[in-house]
Amino acid sequence: MSTAVHNDRLRNVAIIAHVDHGKTTLVDALFRQSGVFRADQQMDDRVMDRMDLERERGITIAAKNCAVSWQGVKINIIDTPGHADFGGEVERALSMASGAILLVDASEGPLPQTRFVLRKTLEAGLKVVVVVNKIDRKDARPQEVLNEIYDLFIDLDANEQQLEFPVLYAIGREGVAMHGLEDEQVDLSPLFETIVKEMPGPMYDPAEPFQMLVADLAYSDYLGRMAVGRVFHGSVKAKDSLVCIDEDGKENPLRVTRLQVYEGLQLRDADEADPGDIVVVAGIENVKIGDTICTREAPRALPRIRVDEPTVAMRFTINTSPLAGREGKLVQSSKIRERLLREALSNVAIRVEDSEERDSFIVKGRGEFQMAILIETMRREGFELCVGRPEVIMREQNGERLEPIEHLYVDCDETFMGVVTEKLSIRKGRMTNCANNGTGRVRLEFSVPSRGLIGYRDEFLTDTKGTGIMNSYLEGYEPYRGDFPTRFTGSLVSDRSGNAVAYALFNLEPRGEMFCVPGDPVYEGLICGEHNRENDIDVNPTKEKKLTNMRASGKDENVILTPVRPMTLERALHFVREDEMVEVTPLSIRLRKTILAAQKRYQMEAAKKKSK
Repeated sequence: MSTAVHNDRLRNVAIIAHVDHGKTTLVDALFRQSGVFRADQQMDDRVMDRMDLERERGITIAAKNCAVSWQGVKINIIDTPGHADFGGEVERALSMASGAILLVDASEGPLPQTRFVLRKTLEAGLKVVVVVNKIDRKDARPQEVLNEIYDLFIDLDANEQQLEFPVLYAIGREGVAMHGLEDEQVDLSPLFETIVKEMPGPMYDPAEPFQMLVADLAYSDYLGRMAVGRVFHGSVKAKDSLVCIDEDGKENPLRVTRLQVYEGLQLRDADEADPGDIVVVAGIENVKIGDTICTREAPRALPRIRVDEPTVAMRFTINTSPLAGREGKLVQSSKIRERLLREALSNVAIRVEDSEERDSFIVKGRGEFQMAILIETMRREGFELCVGRPEVIMREQNGERLEPIEHLYVDCDETFMGVVTEKLSIRKGRMTNCANNGTGRVRLEFSVPSRGLIGYRDEFLTDTKGTGIMNSYLEGYEPYRGDFPTRFTGSLVSDRSGNAVAYALFNLEPRGEMFCVPGDPVYEGLICGEHNRENDIDVNPTKEKKLTNMRASGKDENVILTPVRPMTLERALHFVREDEMVEVTPLSIRLRKTILAAQKRYQMEAAKKKSK
């Protein structure tokens, strides 16, 4: 009878943490000190953040692989996202790891995403090394944070072995780690040593034939689609003939045209890959995340990667406005559908469904931020489309309507506590905890419906003058808590086509905040501003001043308009109501009514009132 053994020449390590706790910066330092870069080589900050959006926003969006060597041991590192909306990437990355480094900020302590990623790690049975990062912060409280981490482990039902985790203290930006707070700050050797000593090598059975679980997909213009994953058993060589077992158990034959492994940031061609290593296999077109690649002689599927259900849905449709096709190259519904299906292939947390309308699709995901990133990526690729307001996905159980509930953490100044509590109670939130440490800031915890948080983030930042911090994680499903207003203001809707005129906008300013500037193209149904009151009103932003032959000194000076805040995608998604849409093109973000014609809107409104 064969027994499982460890491959001690390898370590597969996932770095997990809440957003902004320093994962990618720590990976930079690991690269520098492991010899991946020459001592005199110029190196960018956050080298793992390769996407433009990642660099612009300073966050990790997609999990990425790299490898370093330390004293003859190859360490495969998986840098994971820290934002809750990209939880699917974390779940996918953990399937390749045999250990995890949990990074926690020495001041902020464990936050909602820390809980989410740690729960997934403990469920997978991985060995955890805790690193308390940023101990050089003025407000650092490493000992209290360590106690909070122990509480979190206990809260997540960690067993005795998991509770005996090694602890390191680090300053990721400086590239130093220590076993104790008083130790000398030299380099990251203590972290490398702890990884090699405490984390087991990947386990495999020498008697089992080759098996690999596909955890990611890549694409090359020369090699086509490539499968990325960990070798669970056996070894693989280039030119091997294998099979890929899909979700339905169907076996698709494939031939390994090229085999690659990670070396630093790059991929290196390999003749053979050892069990436990993370490899990239080219030579198969019809492969999906979760499929198993194995030998033809003994085809056996590994358990598929399962991710949490999506909680938010959005409608994507073609642009039907009079300005359609002017700014984007890709406007057809077939192209939009193809792009969305391609996204669903590489992102396990996203699902795409056809809707009852011919040219629109329902996209389901983890949150509106994840959707905003997808839309922003598409518009940069030249797509032009319209999207509706994000809506939470309800469940039915025993005839009762259930909705997703978030556990919300708020950190703000004492003076803003009243306004935050008031706004969240309107949105059916309930306060569950309040902690005041006497520092002038309070920590509040709320149980609030997911739909109550859509559009609230911008309002929260305004209410707290930009100083508040808000984080949440999905707590579960509860009975529907009732309706509440999503917005207390209406829309200023253009009633004709043309170009916006300064004179008209100046006279509309007392009505509310304007979204367009003089010269902007407008059309019937375009939302050109936010009305101060609850109702929508039709306005004419193209109205010009009537000229007469009467002139008086100082009467015709230029009008001075209030500067307009640029419309961002997140702000637009938060603003729109159920009967409104966001028109997204490579050059513009516009707000519009779903039904453009004013007459049709009035008829529908009248019919709705009649039916009540």
